[in-house]
Amino acid sequence: MKIAIAQLNPTIGDIFGNSNLILEAAKKAEVEGANLLLTPELSLIGYPPRDLLINPSFIADAGAQLLQLAQALPPELAVIAGTALPNANAVKLGGKSLFNSAVLLQNGAVKQVFHKRLLPTYDVFDEDRYFERGENSNYFSLGELKIGVTICEDLWNNEEFWGKRTYAGDPISDLAKLGVDLVLNLSASPYSAGKRGVRSAMLQHSVIRCGLPIIYANQVGGNDDIIFDGSSFAVNRKGDLIQVLASFETDFAVLEYDAAKQDLVGSGGIGQDARSTTDLSFHPAEGDAEIWSALVLGVRDYVRKCGFSKVVLGLSGGIDSALVAAIASCAIGPENVLGVLMPSPYSSDHSVKDALELARNLGMAIEMLPIGDLMKTYDRTLANLFVNTTFGIAEENIQSRIRGNLLMAISNKFGHLLLSTGNKSEMAVGYCTLYGDMNGGLAVISDVPKTRVYSLCRWLNSGSEKVKNQTELEKEIIPVNIITKAPSAELKPGQIDQDSLPDYDVLDDILQRLIENHESAQQIVAAGHDEAVVKRVVKLVRQAEFKRRQAAPGLKISDRAFGTGWRMPIAKSSFY
Repeated sequence: MKIAIAQLNPTIGDIFGNSNLILEAAKKAEVEGANLLLTPELSLIGYPPRDLLINPSFIADAGAQLLQLAQALPPELAVIAGTALPNANAVKLGGKSLFNSAVLLQNGAVKQVFHKRLLPTYDVFDEDRYFERGENSNYFSLGELKIGVTICEDLWNNEEFWGKRTYAGDPISDLAKLGVDLVLNLSASPYSAGKRGVRSAMLQHSVIRCGLPIIYANQVGGNDDIIFDGSSFAVNRKGDLIQVLASFETDFAVLEYDAAKQDLVGSGGIGQDARSTTDLSFHPAEGDAEIWSALVLGVRDYVRKCGFSKVVLGLSGGIDSALVAAIASCAIGPENVLGVLMPSPYSSDHSVKDALELARNLGMAIEMLPIGDLMKTYDRTLANLFVNTTFGIAEENIQSRIRGNLLMAISNKFGHLLLSTGNKSEMAVGYCTLYGDMNGGLAVISDVPKTRVYSLCRWLNSGSEKVKNQTELEKEIIPVNIITKAPSAELKPGQIDQDSLPDYDVLDDILQRLIENHESAQQIVAAGHDEAVVKRVVKLVRQAEFKRRQAAPGLKISDRAFGTGWRMPIAKSSFY
């Protein structure tokens, strides 16, 4: 029996478009002689649909399109698709009005439905807000094969692997008790650095524990702040990875269930490659390469799915804007990226020179808008109000806000998406200006610490891996001076970031421990950091919450990003 995996990139709410993606994959599966096609979680409506699920017409339209899709599919091909289905018992018995469901489509009809049992409610997930839990695990029969169906989190409750039980139920163990031959999983598992290896290791462990081969189909693409890496795969009874699909791009593969061996067999390839493998070593290395790929995909899909075609950003000659410009140029082509230089009297000549060199390396368009005269106008306007006060942060920030206004004017005038360029270290401690450099529709690197920004730029220049782009970029993409000079906002003469902040190596380690590892100030000090520095950083993180609440959505690449999954109160005790 041949089974196809369609690693799709759905658009949330585009029911008709997503239906066509499933139909196209089904036609390809039929040509390949497949008997069964597996698609990702909620493949018909996109994941995560969030409050679209509250709209009754949305659910009704999805139901109608599901029936049309069933009738349009090749009749002999069995297709597993994901959608939200009404809970018929909700009115009488209580509970949520919907299920997160997988449906078996065949011969023009919905043959069977399966409901997700384990509903995640942590980080970016909020499924308990919308969905009722499925009560039982179940399977369908295809020929003599009994195929169990699970949805994403249903496979993430392996107590032996994690050392704890998160949910009461264990769907894969229940399917093993039902005597199934194979387990399918429809997934929409978001990307974070290093997660792909953990994901495959967990499922390999589950296979060995239960003795059931698993086919795992993961969504790919960017949806708002969340990036999905794809990396779908199949694991045989021995726990070997016998098929792995590409990361950060749509893909399609066919493998086979051998009835005689009672196991899955596959080409062992990744994407269109024919390389044999039993691990994930052929993926972009965990680190700079995979983070780069994730950010490029996130920008490309955010621009495309939000209806933009071009982007604009401020080019300061600094490393953050340089990295964002490179990512954007790779994501949508440098011809669609506009960089704006806005030098002030405090901007150094080398910053302007570096920005111009970067633009030439990337092949992107630039505009020069000096802001010196605008600064003088602000000074005159505020002179009477600011009389007898000392030049300080308020005046410095006016420069940033002038630049933010100019960039927003360009965005409004030409319909470009404005990309903000602040990194995670700055966002964490509030080293950014509201209505200034924080202006934008997408914060590309707001989950990338400053030290990682440097690492990514060095990797980009190293030529260690060809940058995926339609345009060939120069080997030295980021001018060396941008990487080697001391970072500075250049809002006053001789200013550098370390006038206000600890060294970024120190700061980023403290932030990693505080934000992602949830360590207390006392624990961070015990790890070797200066107590006064730690207390100051903790205070800055706490105070900057009101700024982060007003920031543009940022692409998530870590386990703890300042986005959907970050739900800190603004007004709170100074103890935390």
